[in-house]
Amino acid sequence: MTAVLLALAVVTSAPAPGRDAAALASEVQAYYDRTKDLQARFVQTYTYAAFGRSQTSRGTLRVKKPGKLRWDYEAPSEKTVLVNGSKLVQWEPEVNQAYVDEHFDATALSAAVTFLVGQGRLEREFTFSTDAQGRLVLTPRQADGRVREVVLTVGEGGVVTATRVVDGSGNVNALEFQDVKRNPGLKDSVFELQLPKDVHYVKAPAQ
Repeated sequence: MTAVLLALAVVTSAPAPGRDAAALASEVQAYYDRTKDLQARFVQTYTYAAFGRSQTSRGTLRVKKPGKLRWDYEAPSEKTVLVNGSKLVQWEPEVNQAYVDEHFDATALSAAVTFLVGQGRLEREFTFSTDAQGRLVLTPRQADGRVREVVLTVGEGGVVTATRVVDGSGNVNALEFQDVKRNPGLKDSVFELQLPKDVHYVKAPAQ
């Protein structure tokens, strides 16, 4: 589930090699501190280290402060993952199956996710460097099985246009964002989901 939420391209400005890593991280943090809500198309490629295979998904991401996230997957199959405060819902309409957690602990997520909704500070959880392409590399200050490394492609003004997250098992969750719309004025109702009356509830999210 963390991989799905980490989770976060049309690059508005190519990254410049040699940019100071700490300054770049501060620019990213400031951009999302000033962002009330956000909508983007995404392409996600998840690579399973143990099997040497990848899966590519596409859909729409919407974010709103405080603490609201919604991922609507369109391909290869339909799925919605929604976080609204302490409520987590994962719904798969093709099989009419849902997982609901009314007491989801968002603080268990890495700042690689929570800074998007104004709840995390990158400098508290990560050290910073840049790679040969000028991308921002985040390394956890403390060992974390969820995140070994986060690489952010940063565009003009601090917008993140692509992410690459490597977890403790070597799995890679890569995302590219397109048609990013900042502060479009998303309504709270976007982050509410009415499940069918005959939906089948499961005890754990389907993988």
